[in-house]
Amino acid sequence: MKKWFTSTIIATVLVILIAPFQASANVGDTTLKPGMKHAEVRQLQNLLKVKGYLKTNSYTTHYNTSTTNAVKKFQSSKKLKATGIADRATYNKLGVYNVNNTSLINYAKKQIGVKYKWGGTTRAGFDCSGFILYVFKNSQKITLPRTAAQMYSNVGLKTSKPAVGDLVFFTTYKKGASHVGIFIGNNQFISASSSKGVSIASMSNSYWKPRYLGAKTL
Repeated sequence: MKKWFTSTIIATVLVILIAPFQASANVGDTTLKPGMKHAEVRQLQNLLKVKGYLKTNSYTTHYNTSTTNAVKKFQSSKKLKATGIADRATYNKLGVYNVNNTSLINYAKKQIGVKYKWGGTTRAGFDCSGFILYVFKNSQKITLPRTAAQMYSNVGLKTSKPAVGDLVFFTTYKKGASHVGIFIGNNQFISASSSKGVSIASMSNSYWKPRYLGAKTL
């Protein structure tokens, strides 16, 4: 019993150390305040560091003074009231939104069959990021950056394993994020591809698998 207990504790610690920023489906749903201890504080610190507002090599679940000051600095830069409290408005500016994944996926699937059009952002024709813009704006009232590269750099929280509703990114015709889709589960994603228009594809097929770049939770 003692051996089993010790092994369980070690395994739990390893999971925490190996994947400290694994995003949940509800990142940002909890309002974080100075002095709190919460698992999402680590994710908040990560976002603040990536955006240049927090300098640290050590993340913690404690909403400490440096985290509070970084939040205030970020809020001021975005013309929000500098309360130091990470509320929904703050997360929105950080690029992490309150997404209803069910309505998002349902609305995305309604666009299946729409043709591909370079630069397209309407049902007359979509390019890959134009499709994402259209779906998020019309189903979630969320306005995202225009290109796949901008989405990859400026919104969401990186996750090692995509969940339903996450954005998935690929390197296609140029280095970096040049294609984006929405993960719908069962190892599949929906996107506007130049060959098939809005369609569903497997993450594991011979074209997409070697070009996969990463995923982000919004």
